[in-house]
Amino acid sequence: MFLTISTTGTPERPATDLGFLLHKHPEKAQTFSTSYGTAHVLYPEADAERCTAALLLEVDAVALVRRGKGKGRGGAPDAALAQYVNDRPYAASSLLAVALSAVFSSAIRGVCNARPERAAQPLPLRIEVPALPARGGPDLVRKLFEPLGWAVTAEPVALDARFPEWGDSRYVGLVLESERLTLAEALRHLYVLLPVLDDAKHYWVASDEVDKLLRAGEGWLPDHPEQKLITSRYLSRRWSLTRAAMERLELVRLAEADDSEVEEIDNAVEAETEDEEKPTPLAVQRRDAIIAALQASGAARVLDLGCGQGQLVQALLKDVRFTEIVGVDVSMRALTIASRRLKLDRMGERMASRVQLLQGSLAYTDKRLKGYDAAVLSEVIEHLDLPRLPALEYAVFGAARPRTVLVTTPNVEYNVRWESLPAGHVRHGDHRFEWTREEFRSWASSVAERHGYDVEFVPVGPDDPEVGPPTQMAVFVIRTEKEAKAA
Repeated sequence: MFLTISTTGTPERPATDLGFLLHKHPEKAQTFSTSYGTAHVLYPEADAERCTAALLLEVDAVALVRRGKGKGRGGAPDAALAQYVNDRPYAASSLLAVALSAVFSSAIRGVCNARPERAAQPLPLRIEVPALPARGGPDLVRKLFEPLGWAVTAEPVALDARFPEWGDSRYVGLVLESERLTLAEALRHLYVLLPVLDDAKHYWVASDEVDKLLRAGEGWLPDHPEQKLITSRYLSRRWSLTRAAMERLELVRLAEADDSEVEEIDNAVEAETEDEEKPTPLAVQRRDAIIAALQASGAARVLDLGCGQGQLVQALLKDVRFTEIVGVDVSMRALTIASRRLKLDRMGERMASRVQLLQGSLAYTDKRLKGYDAAVLSEVIEHLDLPRLPALEYAVFGAARPRTVLVTTPNVEYNVRWESLPAGHVRHGDHRFEWTREEFRSWASSVAERHGYDVEFVPVGPDDPEVGPPTQMAVFVIRTEKEAKAA
């Protein structure tokens, strides 16, 4: 990855002041270690009339894969070969944005004790990025940078110059020029918009990314015409984070329009008192019910079948009674998110020995799943087409045969209590069905009878006297040989 920043000057205001602003001496080539490779800062030219600083980032593709895989527990979603053969070492992306922030941290903040007046003044700037992924093409590049005061040249890069009929790639050669911006403003624009154009981030996007976005976007993002697109892409399309960021940006915009502070605008709702109790989310109630049932069963080795993003696995790890926890999901992307949620790459050896993430389909028998004390299928069965339920049933109850199996699923009768759910709609777009209490009991009882289990039913959430609880849970316990003969 390669990026250059150039400026011009006069004898009175030499261009080499760029070295002071970047806190990097023009006569030295400097090297910095990053999490994913080595960053080099050097000056191809440096005199009073013109000065160019170059940032070269050498990406360690192997380190990138290893960090992403979390020490082998829950791999990255890429195909095996694509993890090592890709554009990360060559094209500007969030890797380069992070390197910018790390190497030029003071410059991004606009701090320069040696030349404070220069740091606060606009400079004649020219920024070149030879290979920039642009999902949206040159038009989107211009829409993002031109409103910020840049003259934009975005030349598409051909897939192969020898074969023009193949057309253009998704990369552009980018040149930005401006005389209206400070260096700090320019660097903040790049820090946000490089990963936005690539439309990908190499690390897990958490809630602190909202704060990073608002800091880097101060002074320009609240009024940007592409604010929504920038916010959504920067936050990896995580809708909850995007919504939070958009709300805070709107407060900033209103405060600026009213020439007041954000705190003065955001005072319509009084702070909650300590006596006010927030309702416990149904997902939390469901996890608590599952953990209580597992504790009552005496299980130590637990399977979370259809573990998704790892919320239950994370909760089980907090209880030392569960000595082995295996999360299984068919989605490699979900397992990657679960790995990041659990921080497997930073987890201590003792804790890491208790958890494992596996890719697998519950429609097939899997010898890796045999011999466990308990298995959980939390909000899983309703995502399968009904004709595929017998395959799941055999894989879990017939082949794996844990001593205890917990199955939770929505109670469709309770849907009338959800004011935001239109009549006749299921709770999630991917639900293939949602059962009444009688339908669920009938299915669970027949499964228990066929495979030698006893089953009990437990309400999860408020048990409405008319429509029952929002979630229904079946607790299957395998019969002993003596019990089976007696039955």
